[in-house]
Amino acid sequence: MTLTATARAISGTLRQEVEIDGRHHLTTDEPLAVGGEGCGPSPHELLPAALAACISTQLVMYARTKGWELGDVSVDVVYDHRSTPRRFEIEITIGADLTPAQLERLDAVAAACPVRRAIENGAEFSERIDARAHSAA
Repeated sequence: MTLTATARAISGTLRQEVEIDGRHHLTTDEPLAVGGEGCGPSPHELLPAALAACISTQLVMYARTKGWELGDVSVDVVYDHRSTPRRFEIEITIGADLTPAQLERLDAVAAACPVRRAIENGAEFSERIDARAHSAA
């Protein structure tokens, strides 16, 4: 299964209107310090957000299949985008009192999150750039 995300620049700004699979829309922007308006997350902020949401979702989905009550689930991701290699620190908080075996299983589920696997396995890029000149008639 492939996913498509399309970003369209908002003229005169650093904002981008992003459409995901033709169904979801969000706006990114850059902070004031670099010339943006700060009206949305910057693109690199979406990466740790996607990772945190993916891990949390995977944990809740798995717990549902097992009939486990997790209580409040919180996943904090601290992303150091300036380090080489990039560094993610993940802290997961579960509100329920679970057994060590349950916690061990949930740790494995968190590590198998699709976003994390994509980051860990690397990616391959293929790109093309087209310039469409508009001639005056």
